Amino acid sequence: MPVSNRSAQRPAPRSPLRVAVLADSDTRWKWGALTARRLAPGHRLTGHLLRGRATPTARQLGEVGVRADRLTEVTCAEFLADIERERYDVVVLALVGGAVQAVLHGVRALWPDPAARPVIVTGYVGVVYEKLADGLLLRHGADLVLANSRHDARRFRAVYEGVGADAGCVTETVLPFLGGAAYEPAASRATTVVFAVQPSVPESRADRAYLLERAAGHARLHPDREVLVKLRSRPGEHTTHLEEQPYQRLAAKVPGGLPANCRLAYGNMGEVLDGADLLVTVSSTAALESLHRGIPTAVLTDLGIREALGNHHFLGSGCLASWDQLDAGLLPQGDPEWLAAQGVAPLTAGAGEGADGFAVARVRLAALLELPGLPPVAPYYTLTTAPRYLPGILARHHLAADGTPLPGAAREGAEPSRLRRRLRSHLRDAARGLYRHGVQRVAPFIRRMGEL
Repeated sequence: MPVSNRSAQRPAPRSPLRVAVLADSDTRWKWGALTARRLAPGHRLTGHLLRGRATPTARQLGEVGVRADRLTEVTCAEFLADIERERYDVVVLALVGGAVQAVLHGVRALWPDPAARPVIVTGYVGVVYEKLADGLLLRHGADLVLANSRHDARRFRAVYEGVGADAGCVTETVLPFLGGAAYEPAASRATTVVFAVQPSVPESRADRAYLLERAAGHARLHPDREVLVKLRSRPGEHTTHLEEQPYQRLAAKVPGGLPANCRLAYGNMGEVLDGADLLVTVSSTAALESLHRGIPTAVLTDLGIREALGNHHFLGSGCLASWDQLDAGLLPQGDPEWLAAQGVAPLTAGAGEGADGFAVARVRLAALLELPGLPPVAPYYTLTTAPRYLPGILARHHLAADGTPLPGAAREGAEPSRLRRRLRSHLRDAARGLYRHGVQRVAPFIRRMGEL
């Protein structure tokens, strides 16, 4: 890809702004598109889905419920070619850290000097409870690194300052999907219980079967309650994390089967929460959505409070509880100080949304857009600071060590024919199917054999 010769002088910001979002899973698409909506109200949104194992299906995108003016599936090199050609004002990277780092180096290769390039924004889709330093340093170089709370903003700045990197990019916001109607309890006890499951937490089949059986047991103990097991995906679909043991398959093996008042449920989380009286989870970000609405929320301790589960993030929240306690009638309430530190301002019935958590980010974005040109992106990781680590990250996305696409990484010339595009699509679907079969069938079988 040739280096852009575009003038360093930026034209006056357009209205509406042109925004591109690149996402690699259904949940990151939701975060990226809603972040774009909060940052640039009324913008024209072009969506891109990074081709990979977790590329969302049409059903998953429909469940998320966030639409774009245009949505295409691309490789990293194709995305870089698009942002050079289309002159976007803002680019939101809703990706894993390694993919963010690859795009940042690709942008640096496109605009190695001060230029009227797009403002690059990135962040996290939810609770950051693992790989803090690794994930943050891979995101360094973006113009804005969004932190979902005051707590996260402090942690992010500490990591950057600890390695001598510029922490000025860290910008405090809130989770963009916090919203919905405030909870109005119809009674002093729950009538609808939502168990929000996660694809990879807990990991083992035995632990996941235990949690499902406890949910079914809660339904049997309280026949006047409806227990919804809120699923993230259907078997064969992937989300941000791998799901080796889908709850749909485990449900078929629950002793005695699921009772009539316990069922598996799909759908948009916000719509499911509209009817919830109690949200139960191990460590899902859905807990923050629930707490924002004022819904009683339980973060399970049955499997311990452990970093591997992510429920340690909720220490001090007032929400840690076990199924035994929930069976006995406990309805946990969030601690106000903890919620404030996490950027969660509980709604009250009849009240508005409260303070605008994206106001500061919009001011910073506007200031960047007013500049005649932006400096080259400057990631912390370079061939000087990480000569062994960085090339491998870039190579996984078919970029050379200088951030330019490797030969054959980007399509040249005319678009391929409709037949060729359809063939490529079928081949990608077949490859994903084989990968998912390996993850959900073959790998667990091999592990079980190894334990004999």
